[in-house]
Amino acid sequence: MLADDSLGSTRERYEQPLPESYLNAFQAIAADANNELVVACLGKDVVGVQQITFTPYITHQGGWRATIEGVRTSSSERGKGIGTALIRWAIRRAKERGCHLVQLTTDKQREDAHRFYEQLGFTATHEGMKMKL
Repeated sequence: MLADDSLGSTRERYEQPLPESYLNAFQAIAADANNELVVACLGKDVVGVQQITFTPYITHQGGWRATIEGVRTSSSERGKGIGTALIRWAIRRAKERGCHLVQLTTDKQREDAHRFYEQLGFTATHEGMKMKL
């Protein structure tokens, strides 16, 4: 699913076997209590995924925030509420963990994603910056 869109198709790989870097990342995430991978299934089919990371921080009087990343829904299942269910689950999980903020970033080219997240109550409050290394 990571490679199943116009942006992901240029930066992700999906050959079998997958590159070892994916396995290494999965193992590091699985070993970290502040990272969770979430998989949505219909029967035996994986139809959605996301990662949620919990981070302590010093601003806002200290506390925890949750960052949602890597949200993907199978192209054959888009528009059926799976993405909404994933995000709502992540928000509930963030509350359970005592977070007072949940955040995410989305590529500026993903206008549909911007509308989707706004409909779920997210607001574009900051301008994010990244540097490729």
